[in-house]
Amino acid sequence: MSKLPVRVYAPNAVSLSPVNMLKLLWKDILSSRDLAYQLTKRDISAQYRQSYLGLFWAFFTPLFNSFTWIFLQMTGIIKLADTGIPYPAYVFSGTILWQIFVESINTPLQQVNSAKSILAKLNFPREAILLSGFYKVVINAGIKVGIMIPVVLLFGVVPDWKLVFFPLVVFSFILAGFAIGVLITPVGTLYSDIGRMVPMVTQVLMYLSPVVFMMPTEGITATIFKWNFTTPLLVTARDLLSGGDLQWLFYFVMVNIVALFVLVLGLIIFKITMPVLIERMSA
Repeated sequence: MSKLPVRVYAPNAVSLSPVNMLKLLWKDILSSRDLAYQLTKRDISAQYRQSYLGLFWAFFTPLFNSFTWIFLQMTGIIKLADTGIPYPAYVFSGTILWQIFVESINTPLQQVNSAKSILAKLNFPREAILLSGFYKVVINAGIKVGIMIPVVLLFGVVPDWKLVFFPLVVFSFILAGFAIGVLITPVGTLYSDIGRMVPMVTQVLMYLSPVVFMMPTEGITATIFKWNFTTPLLVTARDLLSGGDLQWLFYFVMVNIVALFVLVLGLIIFKITMPVLIERMSA
């Protein structure tokens, strides 16, 4: 009878080196693809099978928010600066993209919390949980964008050839949001306060971003908008939709580079802390 392989776990400073950690992380992500696909298929199927209205809920919230702001603007309750494109298209595109961003932040923590029972009982690459969440965010974002673009065109927006790059901007929203979500997941798993704080923080951040308002040109609010990392993403997205000049392209690229770095850092922290977190879950 052949002997089973014996694996010994021991402290090793070399194994925690950045290069080795990145190699191990990449290996685990690759090995978890099939499991992540099966989890995504199960969750997406359950999400729409248990809902009578199905895909309608994918865009109901941004549609409702858009109608609210359009009503306030049409009745003169609020005065808005010229947005460059019809205001209904401006606010609808902004709220759709913002919902994608917020969903990307929330998903990693939601995935880990919903999988606590299997994390404590089964041994599998933990990255499959995050990868499954990433797949779901991408699928849901594709549905939202597939609805958003025809609606924006109906409002009179005329794009040019640069519209073909619009999916890259959508992916940038997912990348930035998911990076933040992965980074806060270890702390959020231990303390539920993090999950409660995220909606409040993102709500405040929305009003400091060109989601429903045009970017101010002067004052402290103009400075806040300028330094807000979501501003280049939103402005570039609308430039691609309307055929405008990509004036924020450099800042857009910088945000993506930083987001990628934060995502890798968050994944490393996630990998290092998961054994401790699982032990706390099962205690």
